[in-house]
Amino acid sequence: MAQVAALWRHPIKSHGREALNCVALAAGQPFPWDRRWAVVHDAAAEDASNGWIPCQNFMIGTRTPGLAGIWAKLDTEAGRITLTHADLGDISFAPDEAEDQARFLNWVMPLCPETRARPAAVVALPGRGWTDTDYPSVTVMNTATHRAVEDRLGRPLEPERWRGNIWFDGQEAFEELNWIGKRLRIGSAILEVREPVKRCLHTAANPKTGARDADTLGALDAGWGHRNFGIYTEVVQDGAVAIGDELEILK
Repeated sequence: MAQVAALWRHPIKSHGREALNCVALAAGQPFPWDRRWAVVHDAAAEDASNGWIPCQNFMIGTRTPGLAGIWAKLDTEAGRITLTHADLGDISFAPDEAEDQARFLNWVMPLCPETRARPAAVVALPGRGWTDTDYPSVTVMNTATHRAVEDRLGRPLEPERWRGNIWFDGQEAFEELNWIGKRLRIGSAILEVREPVKRCLHTAANPKTGARDADTLGALDAGWGHRNFGIYTEVVQDGAVAIGDELEILK
């Protein structure tokens, strides 16, 4: 039997992650508070005020690996986030307030190479989130797939690198890639599997230090002939999900 092993949200896209014990999912909505904010860079080609835009317009770990070393803690009632990085220390701020945005941008700037695009502003997309997909997705990850990549690399690997929302145990490695088009009951929620997650260089960066120290993409290429890890799903029925809940594959 497959069971939920971990739950994660990433309040600011590519800027930290936070473990949870339970979550309430809503149909047509992303994982609650996941990627609610993102950091637009100064070379963005599209205007975030018009709604969802692709990740190329934001500060992301593919171009700025040091961001992978950030951890987050969100106070949803106060609308405040505390971020922690081994080299930068802590900062607590309200990402919707202009003065706090400026403090945050100054705090994160040392992680951003001077030769690349630089952070310019924090933007919010409430109720939709700046997911990597053009629909409000929830990412689902398989712990057996993670272990298979570890075995391929011959070393332990932090699961936080993959930036998944829902992790599960109890299936064979990469079995989730066979679920495209199917529905999953996770806890009391139902999610439809839309497509595989095609991985980027962000996964090479260590979530504790931000340094690129693992050839994750090379391991996927050599071991399985693709760079897919995890699946994008869409919530089609409201429900609660908690660690230990069953994951059932529906026909």
